[in-house]
Amino acid sequence: MELCHTAVRSGRLSGFLKGELGLSTGLMNRLKWQNAILVNGRPVHTDYPVQPGDQLTVLLDEPEPDYPAEDVPLDILYEDAHLLAVDKPVGMLIHPSRVKTTGTLANAVAGYYRRTGQHSAFHPVTRLDRDTYGLVLLAKNAHIHAAMNQLHAQAGLVKRYHALVFGAPAETNGIIDAPIARLPLPSLLREIRADGKPSRTEYTLLERQNGYSKLALRPVTGRTHQLRLHCKAMGCPILGDPQYGSEQSQCFSRKKGLTHQMLCAVDLEFSHPVTGTPMKISSHMDVTLP
Repeated sequence: MELCHTAVRSGRLSGFLKGELGLSTGLMNRLKWQNAILVNGRPVHTDYPVQPGDQLTVLLDEPEPDYPAEDVPLDILYEDAHLLAVDKPVGMLIHPSRVKTTGTLANAVAGYYRRTGQHSAFHPVTRLDRDTYGLVLLAKNAHIHAAMNQLHAQAGLVKRYHALVFGAPAETNGIIDAPIARLPLPSLLREIRADGKPSRTEYTLLERQNGYSKLALRPVTGRTHQLRLHCKAMGCPILGDPQYGSEQSQCFSRKKGLTHQMLCAVDLEFSHPVTGTPMKISSHMDVTLP
């Protein structure tokens, strides 16, 4: 992929890269050492004096990943030259780790890019726990990834989840405001704690069944394990959750034959980072009891 611009003013190249082309400082610094920033077809440094009429080109092709590309079917929800949205199944990691380098969503996406001849990379805009399933949004290059991260930081990316929880909240809708802190290492879990980071979740009761209910959840902040902890704090732990479930909810989950947490990323709303078009992408998946 290329970004192109014809200069209509004079100035340092770095000003055009940040202003007219919208590159992040980190990406600009990385690209300048890769001969990927061109003026009139020649690689130049970021202090190059640009003149009106100069043709600016930024090459955004991504390097090959250091993990294997795998031919794994993908459920593609949306795709264009900049973004890819897919449904992640339960039990799949987002990205390879030191102990697991295959079978992840990154491996599957790398295989898809290879099959379709795309020089794109794996840049998750949204992430899910291994046993949370549903919609994951990916940027195809570092420039779009930085733009989406900025949009996210400005609350321009609205995420919505569905969850099956034990019991039901007292109110049909509300806000859970409870700070989250990490437990001491080596634990990877979190807890609600007064000195934790501010964390807020909006919820709406969608259905009430015998012993459980279905909620719509919108994380206002994006802390690790936030939805699972906030449902627990409300007295309605997510069914099938082995870490944050109560004794009662885990017993109920075993009786229902649940082997994973009933939490699904169901849709995303945002403005497209290139066109500005309002976007809504919805998952093909949802939470249901077996």
